[in-house]
Amino acid sequence: MDKSKTISRRDFFKQMGAASVAAAGLSACGKGNKGEAGSAEPSGEMTRRTLTGDNVSLLGYGCMRWPMIPSADGKSEVIDQETVNSLVDYALAHGVNYFDTAPPYCQGLSEEATGIALSRHPRDSYYIATKMSNHRLYGAGLRGKELHDASVEMYRNSFKSLRTDYFDYYLFHILGTGAGMEEMRGRLYDCGIADFILREKEAGRIRKLGFSFHGDVRVFDYMLQESGIPWDFVQIQLNYLDWRHATGRNVNAEYLYGELAKRNIPAVIMEPLLGGRLSKVHDHIMADFKQREPDRSVASWAFRFAGSFPNVLTILSGMTYMEHLQDNLRTFSPLQPLTDEESAFLQETAERMMQYQTVPCNDCKYCMPCPYGLDIPGILLHYNKCINEGNMPGSGRDENYRRARRAFLVGYDRSVPRLRQASHCIGCGQCNPDCPQGIDIPREMQRINHFVEQLKQNTL
Repeated sequence: MDKSKTISRRDFFKQMGAASVAAAGLSACGKGNKGEAGSAEPSGEMTRRTLTGDNVSLLGYGCMRWPMIPSADGKSEVIDQETVNSLVDYALAHGVNYFDTAPPYCQGLSEEATGIALSRHPRDSYYIATKMSNHRLYGAGLRGKELHDASVEMYRNSFKSLRTDYFDYYLFHILGTGAGMEEMRGRLYDCGIADFILREKEAGRIRKLGFSFHGDVRVFDYMLQESGIPWDFVQIQLNYLDWRHATGRNVNAEYLYGELAKRNIPAVIMEPLLGGRLSKVHDHIMADFKQREPDRSVASWAFRFAGSFPNVLTILSGMTYMEHLQDNLRTFSPLQPLTDEESAFLQETAERMMQYQTVPCNDCKYCMPCPYGLDIPGILLHYNKCINEGNMPGSGRDENYRRARRAFLVGYDRSVPRLRQASHCIGCGQCNPDCPQGIDIPREMQRINHFVEQLKQNTL
């Protein structure tokens, strides 16, 4: 990566200041009375951005984490459609108009549920974003015409599921993962699906075309510099930790955002909370946030960080519960951009967070379902939770060892059924190619299982 293309600390703060002016000009802020902290209703109107010509809400609805309930036979889970309808209705009523989904989300159920909920409203009241998610088809060994035909079928099924005859925003999904450049060429060019999608855009069935990126930066650079495709937008992972401290195969958001801004390509932001990790920070860091803003949620700081960049079109949040939606609406209605001092505080916070070695799981569930029944995200999230809450047992000589040991083991059994715990991992590796964070999942399962077994034996 060319480090000369990254944004300097001075330019970072300059952008933050410029964003304050830009946000004011681009938002439709109401002048209603400021509600009390913690009240359900936001104090004004949703901040909007018009970077693509559409009047897009700065808060976008990520439809990857719709609420699930047991199926009628109790053998699987289905989406709670009634709750999804209520969430969508409330979001639309409060100014959210961008809904992002994909064929694999919620184990293949998201597009259908999203389509049912949105189709109850006028089509011109919302923007639909979905994706060409043919990475799993490629991973299953499909190539050439076989991959092309299966990808076209996926594309056409998205119209049926979402109950629409056009897509407002369409993306080539998670480019850069797996085998990097080789996989990108196989998925897009060698099978001809890129040409097919470009023809669909010319025909008007796709209004705006983009791609989402994770992983190999060579793919990102190729897409911007050599693909020849005039991208309308690009979806990147951006938050105050990944700004300069991206882990695994991911790339610092400072570089990704800077490259898009240079080309005036609007950025759609995913993982502003790192799958919830930036709303469940270590207790010591939580105390610092609350000392500064006792009535503001920790999550709101991360959203304000992402929203303070003027080239950001919308910020996706997977709001499973109504309280999450309401809290986010208060943050974005209207958005209050960060000051230079607050930006510096978040960068210092990111430096401190790097001291706590959590597993970079974002709970995206791309690794699911596991063929052997493991709850992979549940295992990793419990491990991270104990680190953030200071309940990670260390040496048996530690004063709080007994309490931390019990909290970890009891919480593990409560969070993850025993038949779905790490001890049942056989190391098949089927999950690894789908992880956008580049986690070596079998290795982490083995490590966590070894840790758990040690705790069970070390009763002291």
